[in-house]
Amino acid sequence: MKKMIMVATALVMAFPIFSGSKLTGELKIAGGTAHIEIMKTAADILMKENPDLKVSISGGGSGLGIKQAGEGLIDIGNSGRVVKDSEIKEYGLVPYAIAIDGIVVVVNPESKVKNLTFAQIQDVFSGKITDWKDLGGEDGEINVYTRDKESGTRKTFEELALGKSGIKDDANFVTSNGNMKVLVAGDKAGIGYMSVGYMDDTVKALAVEGVEASLENIKAGKYKVQRFLYSVTKGEAAGNAKALIDLILSEKGQDIVKEKGFLKVK
Repeated sequence: MKKMIMVATALVMAFPIFSGSKLTGELKIAGGTAHIEIMKTAADILMKENPDLKVSISGGGSGLGIKQAGEGLIDIGNSGRVVKDSEIKEYGLVPYAIAIDGIVVVVNPESKVKNLTFAQIQDVFSGKITDWKDLGGEDGEINVYTRDKESGTRKTFEELALGKSGIKDDANFVTSNGNMKVLVAGDKAGIGYMSVGYMDDTVKALAVEGVEASLENIKAGKYKVQRFLYSVTKGEAAGNAKALIDLILSEKGQDIVKEKGFLKVK
């Protein structure tokens, strides 16, 4: 983690944010949904300072963001997982860490369950445990929510929380972190996982192995299900893409990262 933070810091030092000239044209961004609120706020600042610049931001998952950035269809691909060496080699990609995120296990606020072990999480998402009473909750079937296989949130959750157990085939699929929050919030029997940056009082984050999913515990490394959020470009960031990444990695941009519920990378 420290190595990637140093890379991100070096980017800001190498590419000053204020060049003195106005930006024009388009900046297309897609991919991981955890990044969206950070990107929207930073893009609004950039467009206000550069009225002839148009920034479009969409989701689609980390896999899509990486692929489309590599194919030159977009300028920045957002990824919630580490970019594979094979992807870097195939497309000539350069990833920049812009924030630190925790992936939290969430339930409806009325749930009596407060803590799960990794073994229990694995058994729930694999379908081995199917009733809340086996977790200390009220008697009733567990409704499992998950992201699709292109999701960086899912891939990181599988790697760090599920190990080899996997996710059962009949889980309810959702398309974004935002949708995950809405659906679990509205389902008293639901359980899912999402970026800590999307947390609010409509859902409850469960402690894992007795460790609360707080920003303090993520920063201290006590909460283990955490990751970097990356912005990926084809080759070194240049032009409009460089301007936006520079902004996010500046002091002002990292304040936005914190404001949106994530941890700064520096």
